[in-house]
Amino acid sequence: MRWENLTEGPAGPAALFGAGAVVTRTIDTPEFRGITFHEVRARSIVNRVPGASRMPFEWTVNPYRGCSHACVYCFARKTHSYLDLDIGLGFDSQIVVKTNAPELLRRELAAPRWTGAHIAMGTNVDCYQRAEGRYRLMPGIIEALRDRANPFSILTKGTLILRDLPLLREAAEVTEVGISVSVGFTDTALWRTVEPGTPSPAARLNAVRTLTDAGIECGVLMAPVIPFLGDSPAQLRATVRAVAESGATSVTPLVLHLRPGAREWFTAWLGEHHPHLVERYERMYAGGSYAPTWYQRMITRQVHELAAEFDIGPARRGAARSIAAPDRPEGPGPAGATQLTLL
Repeated sequence: MRWENLTEGPAGPAALFGAGAVVTRTIDTPEFRGITFHEVRARSIVNRVPGASRMPFEWTVNPYRGCSHACVYCFARKTHSYLDLDIGLGFDSQIVVKTNAPELLRRELAAPRWTGAHIAMGTNVDCYQRAEGRYRLMPGIIEALRDRANPFSILTKGTLILRDLPLLREAAEVTEVGISVSVGFTDTALWRTVEPGTPSPAARLNAVRTLTDAGIECGVLMAPVIPFLGDSPAQLRATVRAVAESGATSVTPLVLHLRPGAREWFTAWLGEHHPHLVERYERMYAGGSYAPTWYQRMITRQVHELAAEFDIGPARRGAARSIAAPDRPEGPGPAGATQLTLL
């Protein structure tokens, strides 16, 4: 692992971690068996999204690298190669933990150059993966954002977000907060093979229900819709119906995209579990990382039609996904939040 190229020294200001800041731990408990944590002291935590990105936000915070969710399609796998870590099983089991993330965020938000822009979380790897149960970085991060009244959004597959529900409500009283849960399908057989480290789709939708029952508006990112495995009319119908029953405020479909790194790992998985589909995928993704436009439009149209049938509005660019603050006897309520969307 090339930590020496990423710590202070010859790398200078571009270094990611402070000198001598990496501590590697293996924890032999059932929930973390097989996972190695690399605890680091990061030098920065607020990251600018590259200008060429399709993301509708400019700044992110990622307290972890690598993800024990082990989603075979995860587009962030390539980032592990920057540390000379394996993008396959290494991405799933070698987790980099930025232990100073909360204190570093407080410092960066207080800097004169920071203008209070929206910060997105969970857009690279999940900030509520299993490691968060041990390191508890998110409460400090949310508190830092709350104390500066800085708008933010969270996208997650992790039900652990419910632990921080009181903090999210507090933040929503002073700033714009967007919450979205990712549920691409409800097929349990498919879930067990492509997202083996995540809470089940049913558990995630139960979390949506808990959030909405607590007065927190929560949208569902229906992602990914997996061609030939999770895109049948019956599967789409079952998923949208379950999303509607969860009380989600919106549903936004996103077809599987296969960036370099993720593409190789997903193709290897496909060859092992569904070899008859390898050629079809090669044809479908011959043009690059994204499925053909006609296919994406077809899926979007079907999901929107189902959403209308089940009385749940499809997410619109710029629509609000904010946490509703409790009613107060006087004074204006919080402003509407900017939607978190990956479309």
